[in-house]
Amino acid sequence: MKPLHKLDYESPIGVIEIVGTEEAVWSIMYSAEDGVKDIENGNTPAALVACYTQLDEYFKGERVNFSFPYKYEGTDFQKTVWRALTAIPYAQTGSYTDIAVAIGNEKAIRAVGSANGKNKLSIVIPCHRIIGASGKLTGYAGGLWRKEWLLRHEARTAGSIKR
Repeated sequence: MKPLHKLDYESPIGVIEIVGTEEAVWSIMYSAEDGVKDIENGNTPAALVACYTQLDEYFKGERVNFSFPYKYEGTDFQKTVWRALTAIPYAQTGSYTDIAVAIGNEKAIRAVGSANGKNKLSIVIPCHRIIGASGKLTGYAGGLWRKEWLLRHEARTAGSIKR
């Protein structure tokens, strides 16, 4: 495997650790650290710098879609679920049932939930947009308070972003 690089982004909801190779970002996860540890330097891969810039634009309410190179590893089923998550439009929500139906396997609701929980590309693969069928917030690896913040942020900025 190629060497991994790290870059931290200080977001309004905590430090986000970006991990990847020269070619692509592999992980965007909330860090347990209180401050930024890994900063951009002359050796930081372009993919990580682009991710950092695009996350910054997202948090400033200037970006809806992400275009930096990223890669995810998982089972074929997980990859199918993650692709379906990216179809949920900015500032909108869906449920595990919606995703199961979208992938043509409406009985796989629990498996969809499990795949959703294994997503390592927070925000970019928008698992925060999944809510319960009742409309209530459901689990989020980053904490429900972050999920709520992200959903409110998207609702607040949806009308002002140029698409």
